[in-house]
Amino acid sequence: MEQPKNNGPLAGLKVLDLSIIVAGGTASSLMADFGAEVVKIERPKTGDPLRNWGPFYKDVSLWWKVHSRNKKSITLDLSKPKGQSILKRLANEADILIEGFRPGTMENWGVGPDELLAANPELIFVRYSGFGQTGPYKDRPGFGTIAECMSGYISMTGFPDSPPVLPPIPLADEIAGVFGAMSSMMALYHRQSKKYSGQGNTGQVIDVSLFEPLFRLCIPHITMANLLNLVRERVGNDFPDAAPRSLYQTLDQQWLGLSATSQNTWENLAEAMGMSEVIDDERFKDNAARLENKDALNVILQQYLGNLNLETIMENLIPAGGVVGPVYTAEQIMTDPHYAAREDIIELEDSELGNTKMLGIVPKFSRTPGSVDHAGPTIGAHNLKVYTEWLGLSPADISDLESEGTI
Repeated sequence: MEQPKNNGPLAGLKVLDLSIIVAGGTASSLMADFGAEVVKIERPKTGDPLRNWGPFYKDVSLWWKVHSRNKKSITLDLSKPKGQSILKRLANEADILIEGFRPGTMENWGVGPDELLAANPELIFVRYSGFGQTGPYKDRPGFGTIAECMSGYISMTGFPDSPPVLPPIPLADEIAGVFGAMSSMMALYHRQSKKYSGQGNTGQVIDVSLFEPLFRLCIPHITMANLLNLVRERVGNDFPDAAPRSLYQTLDQQWLGLSATSQNTWENLAEAMGMSEVIDDERFKDNAARLENKDALNVILQQYLGNLNLETIMENLIPAGGVVGPVYTAEQIMTDPHYAAREDIIELEDSELGNTKMLGIVPKFSRTPGSVDHAGPTIGAHNLKVYTEWLGLSPADISDLESEGTI
């Protein structure tokens, strides 16, 4: 069945994704959601290692199906000279190339930035690695887990009397993916600006490590350590810079998030709970006082919230400006009317999974919305289409390349 065409803001943009697993794939997935033609280059026969990540349905990785939606899959052995030659030709047709090999690998194959930008000066060359292309750690192997540890983030997670806690998702990889997509758009804007100003079209290399994007989001901790000699420690569910903010258990054994980290929000919350006297309590009169006495404040809030069911709390506090919300599971998300109204969960037909639900498009564009046209493809599903349309190869040429193991 012919798939609908994505007419998002990146329609017409050509992206080659040579990366594996999550980080680079997140960047290209975001681009594909908004109309870019993303061609995923995979190893012949084995494909991207992400295909081996569980959970599986009908022996198919659900990670792959969601993460590689809207992408085309072709196979190409980059370790072979003929494969490298074909990559050069593909890169000449591309706007963006994303790779995730260890530093120096692309250069050793003769397809590094110098070679590819010499042939295509407009190319945006995005490089993912554990520790970046420079520095004493550049040759170390690196996955997102190590990036999370070395970014400073993990040292701040968990409770004071417990070990640090790793996130249950590949957080560093996914944040690096967002940074890679964002920086690619910056580079494209620069390229277009130069073009319109008559200075020529200028591509460039973007060096994205896995540890630095998450490090960048741990915003004040370096300056705090430098100026105050203050090292951020584990504080559980509290926020160390403003209070109250934590999780509380309700009478019906649900968990509720609450945040009142501005003075106005705090006063509205206290009024809505019928505890206006705490507004003038010296222990809670301003944010500094509330931080100093946050344990006592949490006890007061837990006593109030623990005597009411979740639904009652929401009905009482939200109309008065209380910033509260339930801790959701995936099942609860799928039945929530707001998620439905925002089209955050979509349904589509897939040849392997059948009818399935997955995440919708985020964010929402008013003029050029993105769309999900298909789930992640089978290995090499688009060899014929891409190699004929991009390079003008004949079906016989493609058959020969398949026979010799190049694709």
